[in-house]
Order: sequence, then C-alpha cells, then structure tokens
Amino acid sequence: MPARILDQALAFLAAAAVTTTPIGPSDMVDIGWHTFLLYSRDYSEFCDRIAGRFIHHEPEDGSEWPTVPARGAVPLARAVDAIAAVGYQIDRPLWRGKADCTQCHAGCTDSPTR
Repeated sequence: MPARILDQALAFLAAAAVTTTPIGPSDMVDIGWHTFLLYSRDYSEFCDRIAGRFIHHEPEDGSEWPTVPARGAVPLARAVDAIAAVGYQIDRPLWRGKADCTQCHAGCTDSPTR
C-alpha cells in the first residue's frame, strides 16, 4: 500500500505541474504527498525537475499559500482526469472520496464496527 500511495502522489504532482486548472489529492494520496514533503531536498529537486518550480502544499486551514488547493476544494475527478491526461495510470481505490467509503477497513474512524 505505501508504494501505491507514493506512486499516485508522484503522478498527482506531475499532473499538478502542468495542469491549468486547480486539482487536489484524495485523502490517501495526500498521505503520500505529506510523506514526500518530509524529504525536503528530494521533494524540492523533484519539483524543479517536473515543474521548474516548487509545488507548494496548501493546508486545509485556508492560509494564503496557493498553488495546489486543499483536499476537497475541487472535485477528485478533476485530478484523476489530469493524471490520465499526462499519461499515468490511475489506482482508482486510492482516489475515492469520503462519500465513496465502502467501510473496507473495519476500525477506520467512521467504521460502523468501531
């Protein structure tokens, strides 16, 4: 699962580098993005290589650091379409929103078995 999440985070960032419309990650993909951000030198070099600029992560608190909007600010389908448009595979289970939850992981925060 970690490799799948990181793969989709990298595909998302590649799409964010070239798309002209705002896109945002799913909750699962955002985990990969946050993890990559912790490796700041590698992340910065990656951004320079794919975008020619640093791709900022805008926190959900609505602060003034726009480049990529916070999760949930735009439809996930827009990100999925942008990723497909730049030629990356979509790992669809990682792009489900909260409304699409299937309760597949008993014990998650909104699980009825909890």
